[in-house]
Amino acid sequence: MRLGITLFTTDRTISAHELAAAAEERGFASLYVPEHTHIPVSRRTPPPTGVDRLPEEYARTTDPLIALAAAAAVTERIRLGTGVSLPAQRDPIVTAKAIATLDRIAGGRFTLGVGYGWNAEEAADHGVPWKRRRAVVREHVLAMRELWTAEEASFKGEFVAFEASWSWPKPAARIPVLLGGAPGPTLFAHVAEYGDGWMPIGGAGIRAALPALREACAAAGREPVPVVPFGTVPSREKLDHFASLGIEEVVLRVPAGERDDVLPVLDEYARTYLPVT
Repeated sequence: MRLGITLFTTDRTISAHELAAAAEERGFASLYVPEHTHIPVSRRTPPPTGVDRLPEEYARTTDPLIALAAAAAVTERIRLGTGVSLPAQRDPIVTAKAIATLDRIAGGRFTLGVGYGWNAEEAADHGVPWKRRRAVVREHVLAMRELWTAEEASFKGEFVAFEASWSWPKPAARIPVLLGGAPGPTLFAHVAEYGDGWMPIGGAGIRAALPALREACAAAGREPVPVVPFGTVPSREKLDHFASLGIEEVVLRVPAGERDDVLPVLDEYARTYLPVT
């Protein structure tokens, strides 16, 4: 079982490229970084963590694609991904080119972790109709995939439309798309339709959810997709449990901090949990 890491990278933490190089050196398989374009001061939407006050780090996240491009330039093996990006808030044509460029810099090492968003005010500033955000994400991902794969790409949907077009560069490899979110029929139908895996936060409840995910994949005529528990606080028992479910990658949460705070945690995780068999 491969182990990756995720850290809420901001302008006040260790940089993504320093973190990626350190993680690769210690043998971690992947690095995922988050995305928020901005955080409106209004707190009509309660924080997703259940706390009364939203942590400042949400307003300070770096752009994940630029940060990961820097990480790609100083690494060779570690997989680099978003955990998670918010495609509903991004122009799909521009984002498709940015991701393809990043993947070529990385030599085919990029994974697109996708979220639907929790902050209604943030989405509203991007013109996203809140109750339709899942449909917007779906079209944006499908449109990007068309741009990544077709010589003459075209798309016609409710939220995205463009005539036959040329768009290069193409990615160096097929971009895996992991969909985040709580288990349920809608999410699993989307995973089965256009995702390459499910990325549940933490990993609690995976065993109970697996039958429904497999049924959704079977209904779509495809084999079961991977599950990648994300932002997991590790323990030996928890990792053994995931391994017993056939899970092949787990992304461990590293508390946000500066270099001197983060590297000892990486060392502890590597010493305690690597290699995983």
